[in-house]
Amino acid sequence: MNPPYGELVRAWKALRAQGDAAVREVACVGASRTLLVAEIAAPPGGAVVALSAGVHGDEPASPWALLSLVRDGLLDRRFGYRIWPCTNPTGYERGTRENAEGADINRSFHRGGMTPESRAIVTSNRDRTFALALDLHEDFEAVGFYAYEAVTPEGPLLARAIVRAMDEHAFPVEEFSPAFDLGYPPDADHLRSLERGIVFPDPDAERAFFPGTPYGLYMLRRAARRVATFETPRRRPWDERLAMHRLAVVVALERLHASLSAKNFR
Repeated sequence: MNPPYGELVRAWKALRAQGDAAVREVACVGASRTLLVAEIAAPPGGAVVALSAGVHGDEPASPWALLSLVRDGLLDRRFGYRIWPCTNPTGYERGTRENAEGADINRSFHRGGMTPESRAIVTSNRDRTFALALDLHEDFEAVGFYAYEAVTPEGPLLARAIVRAMDEHAFPVEEFSPAFDLGYPPDADHLRSLERGIVFPDPDAERAFFPGTPYGLYMLRRAARRVATFETPRRRPWDERLAMHRLAVVVALERLHASLSAKNFR
């Protein structure tokens, strides 16, 4: 049995009471629900990172991993953060991929947002820019961790370091058998490339091919310089899935800081 959504809300509001993050609720226009959003201010001159989880309600460990990163002080405070703790609360409550209206929120981030949840996020992010956007997921088919890192002109930054860290901590990494379903058609080589534990999508090719826009592509196009999605294997124990997500986020932030420091040094 997954922890109830109300417990997640109470845990985030407790962080607000402790002064660890500014937590508020954002209305979902056209629906009788809200989304939690948390803000951690950046230090002077610091970049801001966007973190999100729970866009599919049947992937429950990701929102709790995100909570634990904040609660346990694991986020690099050289950055500021905008955090969406659970972007599909009705799906979480029902244990379904889709929201209460039966829509996959992660295919609705076009035309200003085609679901109440995506509209709330797009509207709230308007005129905001992020050095990095990370989205936490789970996969029922996977036996190990894997990551999507969208291809940018600057090349990959995060995923290979994260896979090395998973190996160092003895966490399983997905090998991508020929039968593994990544949601791509059989002739998808022009849409992405694969390495052990990593999917490198071509954002422009995906945008032209797939109907609907996922969160990551929207962020890359409108709000973030880099985006990555982390997938933990749903069949693994709860604590292990949380630990994989925590490790992936911590390593991603380390790599981002190193990259920004190198640019500033030059």
